[in-house]
Amino acid sequence: MPKIKPTLKKRKISPVSGKNQKAQFKKYLERIEDPNYQGGSWALPENPSLLEKTKYELCQKVLTYHLDQELTTEETAQKMQLSKAETEDILHCRLDYFTLDRLTTHAGYLFSPAQTKIIVELKPTHKRTRKSAFIHA
Repeated sequence: MPKIKPTLKKRKISPVSGKNQKAQFKKYLERIEDPNYQGGSWALPENPSLLEKTKYELCQKVLTYHLDQELTTEETAQKMQLSKAETEDILHCRLDYFTLDRLTTHAGYLFSPAQTKIIVELKPTHKRTRKSAFIHA
């Protein structure tokens, strides 16, 4: 029995459709970069503060839980004791819409206290300016 070689057909993009795609993408970027844009997920700013990083990481943990448990937004909202709109703000990392203490409180409804902790790490380039003193009793 002869072997049949699979053939791959390459889809050619005409210059017109390529330009159209670029124009559509540019229009999309303009829309999402608008400061008044209300939809989609937000990214961290270029130089995020410690507060922004912390809120973002906690939102990511909530999103991971939401996806791993295969919950609907309504189910996650019910577990977090929030409205659907507030839960969507968390799932889409809209950091300006809530405070860290409020986010921590409602995330705590998803995670047991034993699973919740804050870890502060120093950057590897950080140098200690003072030597540690050890006291022996």
